[in-house]
Amino acid sequence: MPEAERFSSLDVCSGAGGLALGLEQAGFDPVLLLDNRDVACQTLRANRPDWDVLELDLLEFVPDEHQQVYDVDLLSAGLPRVKASATVNRTRGSDIELELLKATIMLMHGVQPRALLVENVPDLVTKDAYSPIRGFVGTELDHLGYRHKWFVVNAADHGVPQSREQGVLVALKGDAMDAFEEPEPSLEPPVTVGEALEESMRARGWAQASEWARYADKLAPTLVGGSWERGGPDLGPTGSKRAWAKMGVDGATVANEVPGPDFVWDPALGREGMVKLTVEQAARLQSFPPDWRFEGRKTARYRQVGHASPPPVAHALGCAIRAALTRGGA
Repeated sequence: MPEAERFSSLDVCSGAGGLALGLEQAGFDPVLLLDNRDVACQTLRANRPDWDVLELDLLEFVPDEHQQVYDVDLLSAGLPRVKASATVNRTRGSDIELELLKATIMLMHGVQPRALLVENVPDLVTKDAYSPIRGFVGTELDHLGYRHKWFVVNAADHGVPQSREQGVLVALKGDAMDAFEEPEPSLEPPVTVGEALEESMRARGWAQASEWARYADKLAPTLVGGSWERGGPDLGPTGSKRAWAKMGVDGATVANEVPGPDFVWDPALGREGMVKLTVEQAARLQSFPPDWRFEGRKTARYRQVGHASPPPVAHALGCAIRAALTRGGA
């Protein structure tokens, strides 16, 4: 893409960089990325040494101290998942996820970007329990002269081998919103878990890799990163583990390496006869490129993968926003 066609962005709650990476592919170069976790900042710096990464809590970020973020084309945020019990009147500390959403919206006052992109849970868009939050967001954006739209995308519609619904908020200044169109689903058939992971499964000479891949002929359930404060890595809650078991995968843990030549895959034996996925394979199910490095120990690496936004979804959303900015002349 010619340099003249590229746009600027501020990315907050960046995590492992899935949103920023997809937006980069869509033509947005971040002037600053913000995250409060050291290991996530290490990951961002390891993969993009030229990115300006700031380790700081979003609630403590002051745009006046980082004036390069003024008037960027896009403010993007892959925020921690808000919970349905949240209310807009709670005090700080009672629901940090809600506070981060509110802080992102209030950041619009100081940054004045041309566009806003927020990614979160689909329930934020669809459930009545979140109507107070949506009302707060709408009031603030209207006051600032932005028009906005809530909608839901499924990562599987954009080439990601995973059923992963994401709630999305897009806002643009003035009439530019008239030019915004939600990204269309890909015309390509969905990619199954077996298709996505067969090559990696045979990397150490496992003879049953192709047999397993044919058996794992479904989309992955939504990967869940889990709590940063407790527990080891697994692929999700009970329902997800049952879905993984139907594909011959032990969803209760994450492996250090793919199966070796002596592994006997037999789901009838229970967990011992099931294959286990590695962090790198989980990253493939999120559609990160193979060379994207995740820093830290296994659990921290998996947490980063599970909490990430799949880059192809960010790419599709970024292309739609870029097109609206170009057509709308905001």
